[in-house]
Amino acid sequence: MNIRVVLPLTALLALAGCNRPVPPAPDKPPEPQATALRDAMQQPLDKAKAARATLEKAPDTRAADDPDATP
Repeated sequence: MNIRVVLPLTALLALAGCNRPVPPAPDKPPEPQATALRDAMQQPLDKAKAARATLEKAPDTRAADDPDATP
């Protein structure tokens, strides 16, 4: 092939690959992508918060159950 034909075709092919991607529709909210990862990270934190709340309540319940205990 002649260089006069190949060079413009190559340039057009390269420019065709530089198109911008189409943005998503503005009325449709984006789909969540990391829900499984977020849930896996949040579950131990929730368990720790529940355990902390239980431990903070434990001295109060012992003192209420035993009237002879000295604080």
